[in-house]
Amino acid sequence: LSEDRIAYLEGLVSQARTAAAVFSQYTQDDVDRIVKPMVLAGLEQAQYLASLAIEETRLGVLEDKAIKNMVATEFVYNYVKDKRTVGVINEFPERGILEIAEPIGVIFSVLPVTNPTSTALFKCIMAIKTRNTAIFGPHPRAAKCCAEAVRIMYETAVKNGAPEGVFTCLDTPTIEDNRYLMHHKDVRLIDATGGPGAVKAAYSSGKPAMGVGAGNTPVYLEKSADVDMAVVDIITSKTFENGTICASEQTVVIDDGIYDATLEKFAELG
Repeated sequence: LSEDRIAYLEGLVSQARTAAAVFSQYTQDDVDRIVKPMVLAGLEQAQYLASLAIEETRLGVLEDKAIKNMVATEFVYNYVKDKRTVGVINEFPERGILEIAEPIGVIFSVLPVTNPTSTALFKCIMAIKTRNTAIFGPHPRAAKCCAEAVRIMYETAVKNGAPEGVFTCLDTPTIEDNRYLMHHKDVRLIDATGGPGAVKAAYSSGKPAMGVGAGNTPVYLEKSADVDMAVVDIITSKTFENGTICASEQTVVIDDGIYDATLEKFAELG
């Protein structure tokens, strides 16, 4: 990395650290007041971000990309909206223990080429909900659409009270950038969604990491299965987004008792 590039990366980390210090003082009400408008902004821009992702990555299906953006905002929000993430979140009086939620600080978050905007939306919402700041490293082939998703989330968050600098997104991202940030002393957690290389690098960094890599998902059909419904579900899942999602079924393991009937149903549906 050049001196200029190192200075640029150091600037991002410094900005994120400052924002993290401010953010650690926020209350649960403060956090929840910021999250909801972010969700609505992501929903409003779901189709727009889907079209950007298709145009840049040349992967997937426009309608399915839009659905993923909706899932990453509305569905996620419905799951987390009532969860406590600030202060005391659990009490175990019989053991004399209180469970207290504290932010970890600066997160370096890797974004994939297959689900670029939906992953960015989801991770921004989760970072705000837990009072953390994030530096995003998008896949080089999805840099523009990721940057736009992060921009929408960032501007909405700041407008509703989040500290400035809470999110940043690498311009012209490279593997060298990722390596530098993964080993930076002030980056406290690595959150890597991407190929096996990115996930391995995250887990090899010597600090806390969460990784989601390439999937190779099997599905098992037991003899009691509703074959007609199961086959429709598998085909629906496998064809959604042209099968680019890591959770798309790759292998079907079928009980002998329903083997022939299952293959006939697959053939019938083309």
